Amino acid sequence: MLTASGLSRSFGPRTLFLNVSLQLGSGQRVALIGGNGTGKTTLLELLVGIQDADTGEVHRPKGLRIGYLPQELPTETGRSVFEQVMLGAEQVTVLAHRIQDLGQQLGSAAGAEQERILADFGDAQSRFEQIGGYAVEAEAHRILAGLGFDPEDHDRPMGEMSGGWRMRVALARLLLSAPDLLVMDEPTNHLDVDSVAWLEQQLANWKGGLLFVSHDRDFIDAVANKILELSGSRVTEYIGGFADFVVAREERLDAQRAAATQQSRQVAHVEQFIERFRYKATKARQVQSRVKALQKLERIVVDEPDIPSSRFGFPPPRRSSRIVAELENVTAGYRTEQGDDVVLEDVSFTVERGDVLALVGPNGAGKTTLVKLLTGGLDPLRGKVSRGTNVDLSYFDQLQAEILDEGRTVLDEFRTVPGVGTDGRNPRSYLASFGFRGDAVDRLIGDLSGGEQTRLALAKTLAVPVNLLILDEPTNHLDLPSCDVLEDALSAYPGTVVLITHDRHLIRSVADKLVEVRSGRAVWHTGVPDHVLYPIQTAAPTKSWEDPASGTQSKPSNSPKKQRSKDPISGIRKRLARAERDWETAEATVVAAQKHLADPDLYKDPERAAAAVVAHEEAKDRAALLMSEWEKLNSRLGN
Repeated sequence: MLTASGLSRSFGPRTLFLNVSLQLGSGQRVALIGGNGTGKTTLLELLVGIQDADTGEVHRPKGLRIGYLPQELPTETGRSVFEQVMLGAEQVTVLAHRIQDLGQQLGSAAGAEQERILADFGDAQSRFEQIGGYAVEAEAHRILAGLGFDPEDHDRPMGEMSGGWRMRVALARLLLSAPDLLVMDEPTNHLDVDSVAWLEQQLANWKGGLLFVSHDRDFIDAVANKILELSGSRVTEYIGGFADFVVAREERLDAQRAAATQQSRQVAHVEQFIERFRYKATKARQVQSRVKALQKLERIVVDEPDIPSSRFGFPPPRRSSRIVAELENVTAGYRTEQGDDVVLEDVSFTVERGDVLALVGPNGAGKTTLVKLLTGGLDPLRGKVSRGTNVDLSYFDQLQAEILDEGRTVLDEFRTVPGVGTDGRNPRSYLASFGFRGDAVDRLIGDLSGGEQTRLALAKTLAVPVNLLILDEPTNHLDLPSCDVLEDALSAYPGTVVLITHDRHLIRSVADKLVEVRSGRAVWHTGVPDHVLYPIQTAAPTKSWEDPASGTQSKPSNSPKKQRSKDPISGIRKRLARAERDWETAEATVVAAQKHLADPDLYKDPERAAAAVVAHEEAKDRAALLMSEWEKLNSRLGN
């Protein structure tokens, strides 16, 4: 499908990679991993044709359709969300617009002009059915629903969408276009846990070629069947998912270490011979032979992973009260001229000293609203929010990296943190634990990659001596080693942590409690239940739960009758069955409307034809809405 050979790329004196060769084919789902700044994005852009290599070439067969999702997108305006996604099916989109225009022209046309329009409308309608136009529209609605869009969002203008939602639209457009080769740079960065799980399922069954960069171990393991590691200016290939890669890489490193050790012994033995007989005439020939052999010897280099040393010396914060924050029967939202816009209702939980609490749920469900309540940035509409005594907090969000001064060095920027340099810690040693070692602290912020800037912003946030740390998507743009650094840092952090992230590996590694924010509610979970982190794959089991406010524990009743009456899953199943029946009925109505439009006699009566067009559009819209409702309910059941 695509072949690259001998690719090399440098920027000034810095070499990103040398002599890289690879092949991508149908059915191959390849994850490209490596440290921040090693050239992963550059390699992707070489392969898709955005950049040119210094040396080497990329062969793309004629007719190969490549879809590329970059980390940053240009602003798109002038279309609705659904229209933007439908650009992925350009032929269908063009015909759909033509059918719509012809339908509008019917009302004002008469005589021969009307007959011509009717004939054109019938031809366009027939062609639209032949290329599966209605199925494509349904698929577009399905993809948007899977990526977290509500049905009412499908008609929203692109100009109203934030950067994260625009990225989802671009991803939906790519999936709809079904290219021969799909190339994605950090596709999960702007997704929530639900959407990541949905995307995993879509890509795990991808029939074409797939190449993607990701720092999400679980996502890589679920999707990839091959790993390419970019390290030390070389690319090494491993077969299997991330777990297979970890084992295979360690085996390869062990073999390299053993071979390097054996070679060192042999070299030392030869050098000893040379030194001993260097000035002995009878051994001159043997000495010269060994000297030449050493000069020609290709030394074995062990590709040790560039993993920062995780020795964290956090400034000791003052001790907070046992209760760090408490929400009691809180209703939260925003006051508008039309009334209260409620986001969360009846929220009650308690955060205690030392908790590591993860907030999970769909984007837009209220996680950020919950954080604003905890930080004091938002007052509740009803209920009470209180913070304990001696609680000092630091808040990291996704904009922290954007406010760094690009004209400063890493070290100078870090020294802007209050107390740094006067608290007994060595700033260079602290930065080294975040991957900035040696001369790296003297690099300009503007020369850092996006992941390196995020890592520096995290280092600044964690250096502040606070006892409550709130992190909003800290892993975006980080590489795998940097995610390991963050994991180790949070494990060593002496205070309380509230964490918003879609990285399920990080949640499982550091969190001891979850709050699931969904459908206007915030549900407390003691521990990290899989059915919350993997909402599509695993249905939520009925289990005991603990009320953090009262400390009491509720257990399922032994009475089957009572269990059924209290089981939310049963209610969802009933709603799902009803939605499925309604959806099937609506689809049947669409099919009947299509057949009606395909009748040539219909166009003899312009008024009947126009009414049939309107009825068909209404039937399609209803079917799409019901399908979206069915998708949501099905996801909540874990099907």
